[in-house]
Amino acid sequence: MIKEMKEVEILLVEDDKGDVKMTQYGLAAAKLLVNLSVVDDGEKAINFLRKASPYVDAPTPDLILLDLNLPKKDGREVLKEIKFDSNLKIIPVCVLTTSDSDFDILNCYEYGANCYITKPIKFEDFSKVIKALNEFWFTIVKIPSR
Repeated sequence: MIKEMKEVEILLVEDDKGDVKMTQYGLAAAKLLVNLSVVDDGEKAINFLRKASPYVDAPTPDLILLDLNLPKKDGREVLKEIKFDSNLKIIPVCVLTTSDSDFDILNCYEYGANCYITKPIKFEDFSKVIKALNEFWFTIVKIPSR
């Protein structure tokens, strides 16, 4: 019996256009059926997740890839809001950031991050990370259905 692949909804919260492109390429290389939504600041991320204007028709993500260093509302605040919101806390959040600070790592896990990854600098390494993330979250781990 062949299992039908469902489209995976990913929300990327990232303000660096180069990192957005690398994530898009990494997802394409992983050959998954992905709908990637991108917002470039923390306020937009919360509005997207809560389906506030202009995101009233936004899909509910299966996974959130969250940068920490964002304009308007940083990723730490976004993570706290997600994990303290009973309607959002079930969505897995992977922090994907340039920070390798022990303080940031500890705080993100205390706020409920599901994983913390320091962004690799080389494109090949970045692609491997994105592919591994997808394989882990959408092949190995069971996540709730939308």
